[in-house]
Amino acid sequence: MKRRLVLMAGAAAAAGLSGCASQNLDAYAGQRPELDLRRYFEGRLTAHGLFQDRSGQVVRRFTVAMEGRWDGDQGVLDEVFTYSDGRTERRVWRLTRLADGRYSGRADDVVGEARGQVRGNALHWRYTLRLPVDGRTYDVQFDDWMYLMDERVMLNKAVMSKFGIRLGEVTLTFLKH
Repeated sequence: MKRRLVLMAGAAAAAGLSGCASQNLDAYAGQRPELDLRRYFEGRLTAHGLFQDRSGQVVRRFTVAMEGRWDGDQGVLDEVFTYSDGRTERRVWRLTRLADGRYSGRADDVVGEARGQVRGNALHWRYTLRLPVDGRTYDVQFDDWMYLMDERVMLNKAVMSKFGIRLGEVTLTFLKH
């Protein structure tokens, strides 16, 4: 009986650890179309998104009107969010293309610097966002994956967490005009 409990505990621990495993960005290296952030985030875009809590319940829907412009390796992505309750919010990203498909970014509500890397059709992007909720602000981490589907459509899935605890997911569809 004791041996069976030890084996069950080991199996449960292994299952728990495998649930924490992250995707491997290099697995997307050969995927097409190839994502060039400077090309994709140039000009006007629209995104439609939602936030789901830990249980999968949709608690917020939104659209984003975006305008991107690049000068060499420096870019600006101006985003205006309109939420289903009518509230609006603006975020202006200042992006920099670095070596080896890496990017960095800053915005007024991003704590420190966002870091990302592109391989094939995918971007893996991580950052901490200062998020206002009911008169208070919380620093939450985003583990963000974007996938270029074709020259106009990109899908985005981000896990939002605090202290390593998953709070929910953001799902977006970008459409380039």
